[in-house]
Amino acid sequence: MLSKEKLNRINELARKSKSTGLTEEEAKEQKELREDYLKNVRSSFKNHMKSMTVIDPKGNDVTPKKVRELQERNRKH
Repeated sequence: MLSKEKLNRINELARKSKSTGLTEEEAKEQKELREDYLKNVRSSFKNHMKSMTVIDPKGNDVTPKKVRELQERNRKH
């Protein structure tokens, strides 16, 4: 999980970017923070998918093949 300080800094830089613009150093920092944020979101989503099961109204497991493959790869590790 991304720290509250990092999230606040992302938002601060976004506001500054829209109002006065960013220095080269700030733009670099913003890019790095965004990459960290996206890495965190992707990881969180993958973890959620690993425990997901899809059941249709008749009670049949209809979990998509890609999700099952991800779950199988996770069990082997």
